[in-house]
Amino acid sequence: MVKKVAVLVRDRQHEALRMSVGLTLEDNAVSVFVMDKKLPSDENTDLNVETLGDMDAKMFSNNPENKFEQMTTEEIARALTEYDAVIPY
Repeated sequence: MVKKVAVLVRDRQHEALRMSVGLTLEDNAVSVFVMDKKLPSDENTDLNVETLGDMDAKMFSNNPENKFEQMTTEEIARALTEYDAVIPY
């Protein structure tokens, strides 16, 4: 059975993205919510974001500097109720 998993990315951005990629290997429906801060543009981050896209993970942010689908913090909070698991980082 496919589980819906949300990952909240805050402080440990690299680790959260790496772990999000790993979650896709079990056929989970993964959504990544980048909260507040802009993701750094470096080799590891770019590779993980690209891989998440290749694995059909959805990416959202409440910061317009991140070029993902935009949601307000309130919209994200409401959306999290639809997930089987929410993992904060």
